[in-house]
This record gives sequence, structure tokens and C-alpha cells, in this order.
Amino acid sequence: MTVKIVNKSRWGLPSYATPHSAGVDLRANIDSPAVLRPLERAMVPTGLYMQIPEGFEGQVRPRSGLAAKRGVTVLNTPGTIDADYRGEIKVILVNLSNEDFTVEPGERIAQMVFARHETAMWLEVEELDASERGAGGFGSTGVK
Repeated sequence: MTVKIVNKSRWGLPSYATPHSAGVDLRANIDSPAVLRPLERAMVPTGLYMQIPEGFEGQVRPRSGLAAKRGVTVLNTPGTIDADYRGEIKVILVNLSNEDFTVEPGERIAQMVFARHETAMWLEVEELDASERGAGGFGSTGVK
């Protein structure tokens, strides 16, 4: 798939870390280090603008290393970038650790995965077909 991109950042185009990576790394397009205090969130600009093809979305997801080692994650994960959005891609980072976290200029802060999606067509009915699960909700299928 081809994605049109305008790169107004000081960094190269997003890239895949390995040949089989599902997500491209997104970098912080900031001029100086920014401190994220415990439980603080911030919208971090990437300097990237994309034209994602119709029928696809960009999913902004955490980087596992930042989450596991530093307690920093993407707050609205996955954040959805719609095909008709043309503004700058920004990442909502949150520091869930007990220590300050410094976002460095050019640091890889998130990843983006492109995924197909469908548009739902609604069929309004009086009742739904029965299923084995029924209306069982959270935890209703057990722990094993």
C-alpha cells in the first residue's frame, strides 16, 4: 500500500525496525527535551501529515520497550488516524511510572500500524439471535 506523507519534522520518514515489523516508529518532533512527570500526559508532535488510503486507518500504539522499561504509554491506545484526516499526527503520551520521564528530540515514542476496516451498515431488529455466551459480560467465561 502507498501512503502519501508530508514530513515537516527534522527526522527521516517513519521506518520499520525489522523486515517483519508490523508498525513504523513515530518520533518526537520537539526542539528540546520535555519532562513528563508521573501521571502527566502530553500531546507530542511528530511533524508528519499523511493521506491514508480509503478503507484503512492508522493505529497509533505504544512501543513495548517504553511501556515495560519506563512506564510510558499511549493514553488512547490505539489512537485512530482516519483516512480523511490531514492534520499533524500527534501522540498522547502518559507517564504511568513514579519517576519523571524525559522525551528527547527525535526519540521513538510510538508506533503506527495500518489496518483495513469496514463501514458498518445497520440492520435494526427487534431481537438478536441467541448464542452460547448470551449476555455474559466481563469475566463471564471464567479464568481458565
